[in-house]
Amino acid sequence: MTSTRQAPGSTTGAETNNYTTDSGTSGWTGWIVFAGVMMLMMGAFHVIQGLVALFQDTYYLVGQEGLVVQVDYTTWGWVHTILGAVVILAGVALLAGQMWARVVAVILAFGSALVNIAFLGAYPLWSLTMIAIDVLVIYAVTMHGKEMKPISS
Repeated sequence: MTSTRQAPGSTTGAETNNYTTDSGTSGWTGWIVFAGVMMLMMGAFHVIQGLVALFQDTYYLVGQEGLVVQVDYTTWGWVHTILGAVVILAGVALLAGQMWARVVAVILAFGSALVNIAFLGAYPLWSLTMIAIDVLVIYAVTMHGKEMKPISS
């Protein structure tokens, strides 16, 4: 005669597809951590790109007249530097589980994608990489953001 008893803490096959842990958070929370880390990287990349535009505008492939938006590289440098700093702050708040950071993350990633589309003529490969990061952040935050809980609760 076989026993149907389970060891304490073990699960049946029907329960293995539930990704919720004992703390109530889901296994998909890793996507939010991923988005937060990607936002930190994206912010740092924007700051680097902005500083290069500020201090060495001859680095880019086309002159400022070849950009989608007709502005000088000093303006672009400040836009990228300020946007990068704000993205870094939102990434830190996202890692802390703040709801407002999810909304801000989507808005900033969308804005970052638009800025990089406008910057596409100056440095295409870099801009396409940044746009890909923006899309991943938007996906992670919009699809799996509700699982993240604030640190204070």
